[in-house]
Amino acid sequence: MKLQRTGRIAVAALAVTAALGMSACGSGDKHSSSHSTMTTTSAAAATTTGSRPAVPTVDQLNTELKETLDPNVPSAQKVQYLQNGATALQKDPQMINKLITAYQQNDAKITVTGVNDTGGDSITATANFSINGGQNNVAVVPFVAQDGAWKLSLDWACSGLKNLNQTSPACT
Repeated sequence: MKLQRTGRIAVAALAVTAALGMSACGSGDKHSSSHSTMTTTSAAAATTTGSRPAVPTVDQLNTELKETLDPNVPSAQKVQYLQNGATALQKDPQMINKLITAYQQNDAKITVTGVNDTGGDSITATANFSINGGQNNVAVVPFVAQDGAWKLSLDWACSGLKNLNQTSPACT
């Protein structure tokens, strides 16, 4: 029984990290309003230095996460949030759908609680997630700067797929 619960947590963690990554940093202009009681990054962390993209806020990640998990939004639109996403989608058009399906099948819930600027070309997001109404667990999700945006590390997404006993041609 404990092994089954651990497996479900791994599935939910993967789905959460994938969903977060695909929502890491998009155009804030397309979302005219959002409301959250979560803390946001500091003003200093939200600034842009040179070609490095602005660090997204907790509210931005939570708003874009909702869009990412929407099955009515095409994968081609979501792939912009994954490192080397266009190439990954060409290699495996179902990669994103596999992750979203795992999220839905496990009734996973997620809330971003923090964004940490680790400097250079990387940041991490911290999120609380639960599956099937269970206790909250914490996930730390790595992002890399690419093409002027923060994107989920492809290695992280691929590790998640591997934890689900799935493979993807995008991970080779």
